[in-house]
Amino acid sequence: MDQERTKVILEALKNIEYGSLTITIHDGAITQIDRTEKTRFELRRSSAKNQRV
Repeated sequence: MDQERTKVILEALKNIEYGSLTITIHDGAITQIDRTEKTRFELRRSSAKNQRV
């Protein structure tokens, strides 16, 4: 594997908190790397909605 491609893969893995990394291979060679990152927010509800009667 080429060092440049290895570096790109490792950096993508190191810098992602939530998401996925897809490596596309054609004829035994890496041709594409897709990184999908998700940003998650904590759900905040008002106290009136959380109370049940």
